Amino acid sequence: MKHYAIIVAGGSGNRMKSTVAKQFLLLNGMPVLMHTIQAFYKCVLNPEIILVLNIHQHSYWEELCQTYNFNIPHQVVKGGEQRFHSVKNGLKYIKGKGVVAVHDAVRPLISTDLIERSYKQAAQEGNCVLGISPTDSVRRIINPHKTEALNRNDLLLIQTPQTFDVDLLKKAYQKPYRNDFTDDASVVEYSGFEINIIEGERENIKITFQEDLEIASIFLKKKGFDY
Repeated sequence: MKHYAIIVAGGSGNRMKSTVAKQFLLLNGMPVLMHTIQAFYKCVLNPEIILVLNIHQHSYWEELCQTYNFNIPHQVVKGGEQRFHSVKNGLKYIKGKGVVAVHDAVRPLISTDLIERSYKQAAQEGNCVLGISPTDSVRRIINPHKTEALNRNDLLLIQTPQTFDVDLLKKAYQKPYRNDFTDDASVVEYSGFEINIIEGERENIKITFQEDLEIASIFLKKKGFDY
């Protein structure tokens, strides 16, 4: 079976308070995005890697690859207006059948073991989405002056990769874009498919704020990846 990985890298540096997009910020001496691609490259299933990137960042990415001698094979595809459109562009590059994992470029700590398990679960069930239970108490905002407590045992924090049968995901992405399409699972669920959840990893954090880089650096050193 053929395996694919669509790495979505459309983020900016707004919440990082940085002029450099967060996927290009350095993590232990190498851009975050390179760590992410490397994780999929190390997977024993040998997925074909498709990087979806804002067209205005393609030349900059090429420069970074030269600077860091980054030669892992991957195809660069033009990003879209929203994440939905970026994933759709990545899917257009896939011509055959198989299983595809869609992953945030700024989740560089994903383990190869979890990537492999995601592919295998999706091959059996049609899809596989990662989720972890929240450890904090949670409340829902009703209005600016009122909130209500929710039972955290009824909630999951969703991660990527989100992995699907290629034909299933392509069919789901034929739907017109909606504002409530927050991830691939929401697109697939809207198309009438049941979502299969497996447990994610606490260390599979999303680099969003400056302190996330510091946390990710500690996790990488703990794993023995001190670049």
